[in-house]
Amino acid sequence: MALLGTVVNALAVVLGSLLGFVLPRLREEMRVQVMQGVGLVVAVMGISMAMRSENIIVVLVSLVLGGAVGGWMHLDDQLKRFGRWMESRLNKQDGFASGFITATLVFCVGPMAVLGALAGGLKGEHELLFTKAMLDGFTAIIFTSSLGVGVLFSAVPVFLYQGAIALSAEWITRLFKGPLLDRILEDLTAVGGIMIIAIGLNLLNLTRIRVADWLPALPIAVVVAAVYDAIPFL
Repeated sequence: MALLGTVVNALAVVLGSLLGFVLPRLREEMRVQVMQGVGLVVAVMGISMAMRSENIIVVLVSLVLGGAVGGWMHLDDQLKRFGRWMESRLNKQDGFASGFITATLVFCVGPMAVLGALAGGLKGEHELLFTKAMLDGFTAIIFTSSLGVGVLFSAVPVFLYQGAIALSAEWITRLFKGPLLDRILEDLTAVGGIMIIAIGLNLLNLTRIRVADWLPALPIAVVVAAVYDAIPFL
C-alpha cells in the first residue's frame, strides 16, 4: 500500500496534537534526549539505505550534480526564506492559523517528507515515514501545548502532500521495467540514504548540512542510472 506510511504519519500528528492538550510541557532535557534518539535511528536507517546500490559512481555523480544544481538554485536558502516570510505573516494571524501554518511547514517542508513518500510510492517501504511519524508526533505534542488546536489540522496537508508524492512516483515504475527498474530504485534509494544520514547528523546537532540543496539529486539519479545502464562498457 503506497499510502500506508503517509496515513501513519498523519495519524501520528493527530495523536501527538491530542496528547499535547492533556500532557504537561516536556522538560528541555527530555526533549533533547528524544530528539537525539530519533537522530541516531534516522542516521542508521540512512546508512542501511545508502548500502543498497552497487553503482557508487551513479550515486556520486548524482549527488555532485544535484548538489551543484541545488546550490545554484539556493534551495536551502529559499526554504528558509519562505519559512521566515511565513513566520512574519503569522504575527498578524490568530492562534489557529499560527499553529496550522507553522506545523504544516515543519512537517512538510523538508527532504524527509519527500524521500519517505517516494520510498512508499516506489517500493512500498514505509520505515522512513514511520520514523518521521514518531518525530512529527513528538513535535506535535510540543507545538500544540504552545500553538493550540491549529496543529491538529496540519495532519490534512501532511496527508495530501506526501500522498501526492507517493502516488505520482508510480510514473517511474511505468517508464522503466525489469532489471533496469531495480537498478534505478537501488541507486535512488542509495542517494536518498546519504541525504537521510545528513538529516540524522543534523538532528544530533553534529553538523549543519544543507540537505535541501541535494534534492535535485533524486531526479538526476534516475537519469544518471538509466544512462549508466545504457553504456555497455561501464
